[in-house]
Amino acid sequence: MQSPLKGIRVLDLSRAVAGPLCSSLLSDLGADVFKVEGAPHGDPARAWGPFDDDVSLYFSSVNRGKSSIALDFRAPGSIDLIRELIAQVDVLIENFRPGVMAEMGLDPEELRREHPQLIISSVSGYGSIGPERSTPGLDQVAQGMSGLMSVTGPDKKSFYRLGVPIVDELAGMFSALGIVASLVGRERGGEGSQVQTSLLEAGISAMIFQAQQYLSLGTVPEPQGNHHPVISPYGAFKAADMPLTIAVGTAKHWVLFCEMLGEPDLATREEYATGALRSANGIALRADIERLLGAQTASHWLSRLREMGIPSGPIYTVDQTFADPQVQALEMVQHVADDQGRTVPVLRGPLWIDGVATEVRSAAPGLGSQGEAVLREFGIAQERIDAFIGSGVLHVRPRQETT
Repeated sequence: MQSPLKGIRVLDLSRAVAGPLCSSLLSDLGADVFKVEGAPHGDPARAWGPFDDDVSLYFSSVNRGKSSIALDFRAPGSIDLIRELIAQVDVLIENFRPGVMAEMGLDPEELRREHPQLIISSVSGYGSIGPERSTPGLDQVAQGMSGLMSVTGPDKKSFYRLGVPIVDELAGMFSALGIVASLVGRERGGEGSQVQTSLLEAGISAMIFQAQQYLSLGTVPEPQGNHHPVISPYGAFKAADMPLTIAVGTAKHWVLFCEMLGEPDLATREEYATGALRSANGIALRADIERLLGAQTASHWLSRLREMGIPSGPIYTVDQTFADPQVQALEMVQHVADDQGRTVPVLRGPLWIDGVATEVRSAAPGLGSQGEAVLREFGIAQERIDAFIGSGVLHVRPRQETT
């Protein structure tokens, strides 16, 4: 695989999900990522379950392809060491609250003056301006405040969070996009940039047409359960044995769909004659469709639907997802060695370059497991490294005694 970011060095000070996912995506594309964690406990996500032995799978899922260095940020000399590392990287990633970096002695504006080519990526809860700029933010808080939860659930009385930290993930993806754009701009003769986003902005951005209908029409959207709010039939429908997703998005597909169900007259009923009418009469339409789908299994209907080119698919549990032949063909799961010498399954990133899927370069690192090697890679002499260990700045795993 071509590695578009080969040779790019990233220093990652971020924790939890958004920043770490961003740096993992950069690693997938070839960047060398050095994760700096606060000792003695490291990234707080290391304490979040579920666990495989004592390894947090929450942490592992967004920290593939990195080296870990553990520093005691409060120890004298630790911030100076971080600044020394920053001087040799292309990208710095952080997700502290606005102002915290400056309090630590790592003011982004000062760093940019000292290193004009440096790209700094910052993710906050609410943004760098406004009355809540210093308020801590987390994914579900942003899901609620952005409006995402207000359109997710069975009805307008029940708001649901999404089953994954989607706002964290989006903020990480948006940050990676901003970093790559800044690298392109710098390559064309510019300087570095400070790329900023927030969980709140990422969540609002994800509202797309739901937000736009409010801005243009003043319509406040409500939850639609498992059915599309403006296209019908488009949602989850029960067959004889299990539900499946069916998306009938065109007039041609609507006619074919009704023929497939064995009731072609359904397509010409007055209440279903147009897309707008089908959407307005969605509850009755769903009842008619499920009455007909109940005659056969989901696999029967999926085969027919796909023959006709109507978008459709099963609704899987996670084990069914990974057992599906299409998912297996994509080789989304790669097996790599972790710091304990075990071979572990890791979900790869979703990108392909020149027909080749991105590789998982390494499993998520143990806390500080590459600390000495990282400092040597940055040209720091062993006697200085030993001094950092002795003073408590650098935390490393106990060295194995040789016999």
